[in-house]
Amino acid sequence: MRKVLVIAYYWPPAGGPGVQRWLKFLTYLPAHGITPILYLPENPHYPITDPTLLKEVPTDLKIYRLPIAEPYGLARLFSKKKTARISSGIIQKERKQSVLEKFFLWVRGNFFIPDARRSWIKPSIAHLKDIIAMEQVDTLISTGPPHSLHLIALGLKEQLGLRWIADFRDPWTTIGYHGKLRLTQAAQQKHEALEKKVLQGASHIVVTSYTTQKEFQKKTDVPITVITNGHDVEPTNEKVRLDDAFTLSHIGSLLSGRNPRTLWQVLSELNREVEGFQEDFELQLAGVVSEEVMEDLEDYGLRPQTKVMGYVDHGHALRLQQQSQLLLLVEIDSEETQGIIPGKLFEYLASKRPIIAIGPKKWDAERIILDSGAGTIHRYEDHNALKNLFLAYYSAYKKGQLTLRPSDPQRFSRQRLTKELAEII
Repeated sequence: MRKVLVIAYYWPPAGGPGVQRWLKFLTYLPAHGITPILYLPENPHYPITDPTLLKEVPTDLKIYRLPIAEPYGLARLFSKKKTARISSGIIQKERKQSVLEKFFLWVRGNFFIPDARRSWIKPSIAHLKDIIAMEQVDTLISTGPPHSLHLIALGLKEQLGLRWIADFRDPWTTIGYHGKLRLTQAAQQKHEALEKKVLQGASHIVVTSYTTQKEFQKKTDVPITVITNGHDVEPTNEKVRLDDAFTLSHIGSLLSGRNPRTLWQVLSELNREVEGFQEDFELQLAGVVSEEVMEDLEDYGLRPQTKVMGYVDHGHALRLQQQSQLLLLVEIDSEETQGIIPGKLFEYLASKRPIIAIGPKKWDAERIILDSGAGTIHRYEDHNALKNLFLAYYSAYKKGQLTLRPSDPQRFSRQRLTKELAEII
């Protein structure tokens, strides 16, 4: 069997779709004649955790670890709340940022390039050379962000001549929050230079979206393959009992930029105009919700109908999706987010519940949802279309006819996607 060394940062008990992506790849790769070996930090800082995922780690997976110096640990001494928010990707609008938060962002963007895990690069390269020789590894895989992990793999390739696959779960210099890091011109140029070095140094690049593939193809001649995130939900004929209420559920973070005010306005109008709607409707939010979203829900009178659950474990999230009447998918309305395909989309597809998606023009998720017949796509300003859609869905709900039959949700199963990765290896 071939041996591959996978360099990762996020791993159970960390939560989120990035964790599940590689947890499942490493679970299913041995079936394709590939033995994965995993390299992780010994003492990582995870902004969200899901201990239930620990039960899914293969018992025979060999894991090597090395301590990492975590700057977020020091920053938390000054402000635990603000540090947790920044490290989880929640960056408030500038007018709402405190002086301390602006300072943290400036330090993060200009002193920790490419990211706060840069101190792990040199020790990891030195540590892994002996492991690679001992394990007779012939292929490296790095998955980022954090993009420091790609620089570990780049250093090992340059020194040992190994084949290297770089997996980008998100883009680098064009991701939405990159422009909020208060970068100096010199820092921006350094990010771009490192990105170019990685893109041109890898043997093969894997990305999770078609937009990122097109963007990277302008910067390198290295082969680039799209392997989206997926789901691990087995098909079943068992009938799921849907919520009694007319539920609209969002699973995942609702950041300030992911705040569909037009939708809140539509739901507020339906409360006033449609008999029974206010009593039947419930908005379920599982995950981190920004203060701005909560303030708007209060302003539109929706707070009494909103159930805020915070982060829920993966099993709970799956049940929520399968039992909800409707599922909400929201992405920031900007050119930079066109290539973001939220990991939860694929579990949404497997749940076979209607998806209401609100996001930017030319959004990659739009192609998947429409091709799958899984729901509808809307822009942030689509007031009338959203209102008519909810009227139609509410009418179907009252008749017990709110159903959906998407085409082949197993197209995005983790096992099928792992086969694509194995072919690249």
